[in-house]
Formats: sequence, C-alpha cells, structure tokens
Amino acid sequence: MSSARKPGTVLITGGTGGIGSALVETFRGFGDEVWFTDPGTPPATTGTGPGLRAFQLDLTSYASVQQFVADLPGTPDILIHNAALGSATVKRLTEAAHEQDRLMFQVNAVGILWLNRLLVPRMVARNSGKIVLFSSVGGGITIFPGFSYADAMSKAAVATLGRALAADLAPTGVDVFTVCPGATRTPMFEASTLAALSPQQRRDLIGSLPGGRLVEPAEIADLVAYMCTDAGKILRGAVIDASLGLGVNPGMLAEGSRAGAAGMAR
Repeated sequence: MSSARKPGTVLITGGTGGIGSALVETFRGFGDEVWFTDPGTPPATTGTGPGLRAFQLDLTSYASVQQFVADLPGTPDILIHNAALGSATVKRLTEAAHEQDRLMFQVNAVGILWLNRLLVPRMVARNSGKIVLFSSVGGGITIFPGFSYADAMSKAAVATLGRALAADLAPTGVDVFTVCPGATRTPMFEASTLAALSPQQRRDLIGSLPGGRLVEPAEIADLVAYMCTDAGKILRGAVIDASLGLGVNPGMLAEGSRAGAAGMAR
C-alpha cells in the first residue's frame, strides 16, 4: 500500500464491532487521530485513549446530528459513513415491520444525507478531504432473492448518493468513494444470515461463496485505507464491489436466505 498520506483526523460512524472496529484500528495504526461514534457513549465526548475519541450520534434525529457536528473538534480529513442497520439488528429496536422499514432508510440513507449536509461544505471550502460511503453488495451491486426489500433499497440509495456526491464534487479537492462489502465476518452478518443455519448449512453456504470464505473486516478496512492514499485517488467516484466476487456470482446465498437468513449486512 502506498503510504503517501500524512496522518490527519478520521471520523468513522459506527466505530464499534465488525468493520467499524477494524477501521478504527487500521487508521490508528497509520497515526491518525480517530473520532468514532458509539451508540452506547454518553452525550458529548468520552476519552478512550491517545488519538481516539468516542461520540454519541443518533442518525434518526436531526437535532442529534447537529449536536454531534457541534461537538466535533473540527472538520475531519476523512469522513467514513459506516453506521448502518441490518434486517436483523433493526429488529432489536422495534417489532413493527413498518417501523423497521423506516428505521433502515433513516439510519442507512437519510442520516448520511443529513451528516453530509453539515460537514461536506466545510470540506469543500477547505478544498480537501475524503468521503467513504458504505453500501452493500445486496442493493448496491446486485439483488438477491428472498432478502429484505427495505435493506436492499436503503443500500441502493447509498450507492446512488455516492455517485451523485462524487459527480458534484468532481471539480473540488474532495474525493468520494462507495464500498459495497459482501458476506463479511461480522456480528451483523452473523445475525442476519448465519444464525438461523445449522452447522452444516453454515459450512455449505460459506464453502459455496466465491472464494470459499467470508470477507474479513480487516480486508475492508485495508481497502478503505488504500483509497484514502494518493495512490487510491484514481478510484474517486467508484462504487466498489468488495465481495470476493459475490456480486457477480451469488453462489448459494439465496438458498441460505430461504433457510432463515433475512438480508445482506455488514
């Protein structure tokens, strides 16, 4: 990986668990000051160690987004929209199907729009910065039968936002990238897809995926870190299929969904 990037400040929404934790550790390893959101963090900020600060952010509330931006020490050099709800994790918030639909759109798509509205003009005024959006191979790249409509639709909205934002910011010094992970070894994918399977079904599903394995969170974090280097600039505007080929060869994932899975998730 090219290291042609000076350490700076990195804001990661959803910085706990799965890909979020991998992103935090990867950018800390490059000497960046990392700000991340944690739904369990008390209001305002909490010190968590050298170069690491946790913030509270509720993407369902515009007032919370406004307060979050006001609490930030400054404008980040890199903004990573990682926070999201999946079709299993949203059920922890409400049992009502119509509310699950609304919350997935609100957190996965509308919350990103709100946060960009407050932070992107500052990055444009500075004429520098990196913005990374997280969609999913399910919705952002292709469609899998049997999966949550709201989940897929919200992830498609993120991919569209990434393209639109990249088009508008092309004349500026702000680079935009959209990453679409596939079946990744995270608590969210475990809850949405693997938990309902028997041990044999789990082995069969993973073995039938392109590559015969799950994507590791650290692999996604390394990809994001590369995009944020000078060498990665050539990918600005791209919507990247980071699924080991699942986006073009879905394997047995659809069969897994019929055995109890309910959505692609990170």
